[in-house]
Amino acid sequence: MTYIENQIKSLSRLYPEQKQFIAAVTEVISTLGPVFEEKPQYINNRILERLTEPERQIQFKVCYTDDDGNIKINRGYRVQFNSAIGPYKGGLRFHPSVNIDIIKFLGFEQIFKNALTGLPIGGAKGGADFDPKGKSDREIMAFCQSFMTELYRHIGPNTDVPAGDIGVGAREIGYLFGQYKKIKNAYEGSITGKDINFGGSLVRKESTGYGLIYFTNEMLKQNDSSIKDKKVCISGSGNVAIYAAEKAEMMGAKVLTMSDSNGFIYDRNGIDLKIIKKIKEVDRDRILKYIDFNKDAQYKEGKFYWDIPCDIALPCATQNELDKICAQNLINNGVIAVAEGANMPSTAEAVDLFLKNNVLFGPAKAANAGGVAVSAIEMSQNSIRRSMSFQEVDQILKSIMTNIFNKISLSSSKYGYGKNYLAGANIEGFIKVADAMIAQGVN
Repeated sequence: MTYIENQIKSLSRLYPEQKQFIAAVTEVISTLGPVFEEKPQYINNRILERLTEPERQIQFKVCYTDDDGNIKINRGYRVQFNSAIGPYKGGLRFHPSVNIDIIKFLGFEQIFKNALTGLPIGGAKGGADFDPKGKSDREIMAFCQSFMTELYRHIGPNTDVPAGDIGVGAREIGYLFGQYKKIKNAYEGSITGKDINFGGSLVRKESTGYGLIYFTNEMLKQNDSSIKDKKVCISGSGNVAIYAAEKAEMMGAKVLTMSDSNGFIYDRNGIDLKIIKKIKEVDRDRILKYIDFNKDAQYKEGKFYWDIPCDIALPCATQNELDKICAQNLINNGVIAVAEGANMPSTAEAVDLFLKNNVLFGPAKAANAGGVAVSAIEMSQNSIRRSMSFQEVDQILKSIMTNIFNKISLSSSKYGYGKNYLAGANIEGFIKVADAMIAQGVN
């Protein structure tokens, strides 16, 4: 049994119930065989054993009172996975599905995503099994204040800098930052995704979506194509999906679909983003409302099976949304590229199908790194008390995403994986973190 197989077996024995975490680890380390052959020092220094165990794992209760005076109890988490190349960095997710398995899976992925940006940030993730949907602003404020009252002792600008994720947008970030500032009596860059009026960065809202399109276009360019005049299917309707659609349209593509947890819309004339932004950013309503504004569009309730013919697919909703059936639908309809806007939205079986059928595949840890990249830029602006223009940040973001693609393309080729950019991303991120861990000794 190889070193890699031993490590997967060991983790499966230690954490048999953590299926998503084990799947994330397996996806990464199963591509590292050629690296260990070239660099046996990684085995001698037990890098996999050290890397797959979080440096710190925090769980706490979060109590708040709802509008009817009832006491509610939720569970909060922060997994600080690896700080070899910088302070911990990763989002907070508020969603009923959140548990330690999901947080560990997301935190492990974050290590490599952050490493790929080229910026000095380590990997972490956190959140709570709290659902903001249907809650009043007061209830959400009360929850966020209670959550931060515990979390504040574990974070800080040089220790761990959380950001938003699913269920944690500008409103929640504001409440979390306000409570941190009050408790610490310090105005620090302790959390990113803040409003531009109190330390936030321009392009932060757009960053993951814009970055996804910059990455996708680079991937297409290297393969003698571009996003211009392509038909694009997108899932989701949050920040990532909305601003991926916006940038895709700016670059000459036509976006045909968007979705939420209830169903999806198909507009053969191209999605009208003004309508989407009103529904999702102003009214906070369901995507079904789109057909009230545009009678030519179609709405279908339930899961989006990616059966609308398109050239490019951008899953931007949540993990494991694009399965083997969906992948086969895309392949049958002639898709040429898939790039992940959400965190690991494609199942392992779906990814295998894409690679076997020569579909260009941009993995989440590379393709959606724009969000954390601009978060790190926000950290820098906070440290030097300076605000950059939209154009400055956007240009840095484009440069970072271009560099990410170029680096993973070189690594995939160097280690015999051809155009398997998933393997290239795993290798490139791993080597950077592993070298830093060795240089810093056993700790």
